[in-house]
Amino acid sequence: MQLQRFTEFNPPPQNPFDKFFDIFKELLLHTSGEVEEALDWLRELDKEYNLSTDDYTVEDFINELLEKGYLRETLDNGPENGPGDLEVTAKTTRALKDFTLHQLFGKLKKGTTGHHKTGKMGGASEDFEGTRPFQFGDGVHNLDLMASIRNAQIRSGIEQFSLTDQDLVVREDYQTAQMATVLMIDISHSMILYGEDRITPAKKVAMALAELIARKYPKDTIDIVVFGDDAWPISIGELPFLKVGPYHTNTVAGLELALDLLRRKRHPNKQIFMITDGKPSCIKERDGTYYKNSFGLDEYIVGKCLQMAAQARRLKIPITTFMIARDPYLQEFVRQFTDANKGKALFTGLKGLGNFIFEDYEKNRKRNI
Repeated sequence: MQLQRFTEFNPPPQNPFDKFFDIFKELLLHTSGEVEEALDWLRELDKEYNLSTDDYTVEDFINELLEKGYLRETLDNGPENGPGDLEVTAKTTRALKDFTLHQLFGKLKKGTTGHHKTGKMGGASEDFEGTRPFQFGDGVHNLDLMASIRNAQIRSGIEQFSLTDQDLVVREDYQTAQMATVLMIDISHSMILYGEDRITPAKKVAMALAELIARKYPKDTIDIVVFGDDAWPISIGELPFLKVGPYHTNTVAGLELALDLLRRKRHPNKQIFMITDGKPSCIKERDGTYYKNSFGLDEYIVGKCLQMAAQARRLKIPITTFMIARDPYLQEFVRQFTDANKGKALFTGLKGLGNFIFEDYEKNRKRNI
């Protein structure tokens, strides 16, 4: 009988820079890349929790950030006035991507093919799962030559080697599906109302999802669309610095732009993820004016949203809505919207938002639309 002995886990000590850096990255996301504000928060945390020591202070950490190229000093009104404010570098942006990916999805190894199996047999895969006997009509490019020759050797021997159709085997390939995704992020003012920060988790999810696709599914694409009074695309590099504005919520404009982006894609599978607190409150009319109503759910605006959901359904583009507010009447709107699209809705708190999105991304990729 084999016995096991359990002892208390003592994590390896973290060097002072790494300890401060993890906190600093989190603060950078909350402050949308405002370095001075993040450092002010870091100093306050240090006072409250005694993060620094006599050998390593916050100022030592800032100096090390500069030395390692994570921060740089800007020039204030010309070189003659010396250094000015601090700003992040591209190295910091890369570190933030890694930080959010690891925080929400763990460590990943880069994918080799960028494909995902659909579960249906076909001839579009780079990975073979096994072999089967050759059948009339099978393509020659699917022949497994090594296995076929081995069968012939076993049957006829080396001295009288011959190859017949009975020796031939073909690779049993799976069809693979490439996915084009648009991630819509609500940046209306309601995303920070009542002291609840909803935009930072949304940014984390977008950054981690983009990094997941780049590493594991390089043949997939992701576009980021933000929507307030209007909608516009942003680059992945802009995500850490994304801020909520004094905007209403023009969900229709976001959906119109998302569908327009997906129409241009040649991927067989397309989908939309939408992170929102669920309340559409703005429409842009054809004459360029805005119709806005922040009180309750406006029937006119809701009707336009449902029309866009139905249009996406006709284009066979599912919409997964991640609802991060708990108001019953807003949840009812999301249910109507989901029914019109025949998509999915997840009513989730901020804590589980990342896991929900990543699980759904994996599942949606398995669909052969």
